[in-house]
Amino acid sequence: MKAKVTIMLKTGVLDPQGEAVRHALGSLGFQGVTGVRQGKVIELDLAETDPTRAEAEVRAMCDKLLANTVIESYRVELT
Repeated sequence: MKAKVTIMLKTGVLDPQGEAVRHALGSLGFQGVTGVRQGKVIELDLAETDPTRAEAEVRAMCDKLLANTVIESYRVELT
């Protein structure tokens, strides 16, 4: 089973990388971009075949290591 974890900064948390990208896009002539939020995607190959257990395992990974849950939120997708 595969899992895709999308991690983003929570709303209200300053995103300096996103702001740098927004500024750079403006410098390149893309004036219509008013906001950018940057995140990360992590793809995992799992041995677990039960979707319920796999999701619980991935959420535990996120809570313990993959995401800083104080300032980041995450979404888990299983395939």
